[in-house]
Amino acid sequence: MSTFHTQRELPFAPAAVFAAIQDPTRLAKWWGPNGFTNVFDTFEFKPGGQWVFSMIGPDGKTYPNESVFQAIDPGRQVVIQHLVQPHFVLTISLHSSPTGTLVDWEQVFADAAVANAVRHIVEPANEQNLDRLTAALQSSRADQSFPV
Repeated sequence: MSTFHTQRELPFAPAAVFAAIQDPTRLAKWWGPNGFTNVFDTFEFKPGGQWVFSMIGPDGKTYPNESVFQAIDPGRQVVIQHLVQPHFVLTISLHSSPTGTLVDWEQVFADAAVANAVRHIVEPANEQNLDRLTAALQSSRADQSFPV
């Protein structure tokens, strides 16, 4: 096994961060690395629920994804199992902090060789995901369309 771990302090309440994860319209706007967009086909945000979507890269290439929500603890944690290659489990944990929320983003690959092969993509992509989440939350705060 191989684990990638990223943490980020966000100036938003855990409920606001969780809302940006559980709402497919909001999630589609920030999910993935810079330059990617998303088309969600199935989004069943419940334990055991499916999440089937395509990520479209800046070059127009489509990357099909299929996952299942293994566990959901509202306002605290979401565990997602990625069912297609590369196989991994992503745990997003939200911890209340004096300035907002500490987001703990942990991605565990069962196959260390696969993890090492994608390390050069995964490490910056995870940081970019959190950058995009932060920007989406800031945008929501500015337009007050969504609670933050």
